[in-house]
Amino acid sequence: MDKFSEVIRSDKPVIVDFFATWCGPCKMMTPILHELKAAVGDKVTILKIDVDKNPEVSSQFQVQGVPTLIVFRNGQVKWRQSGVVPAKELQRILATI
Repeated sequence: MDKFSEVIRSDKPVIVDFFATWCGPCKMMTPILHELKAAVGDKVTILKIDVDKNPEVSSQFQVQGVPTLIVFRNGQVKWRQSGVVPAKELQRILATI
């Protein structure tokens, strides 16, 4: 948990993908996040949090459904959405944060 808090305090955007191994739509997010990383490189940090293995982090951010994506910057939630989000949409959102 301390490591997580440290990472989300970064001054560059951090996308956290809250997922579950049994979740079909969550599996769709993996290649999307790879595509995003290829497009933006080191301008963003991408973390994947398994809600079943990290229930305390999930409840701290009131994650009800998976996948849920939350963008942090300097420790603050800048954007969040549940469901699959296309890479181009994530890129557009990151440009505004």
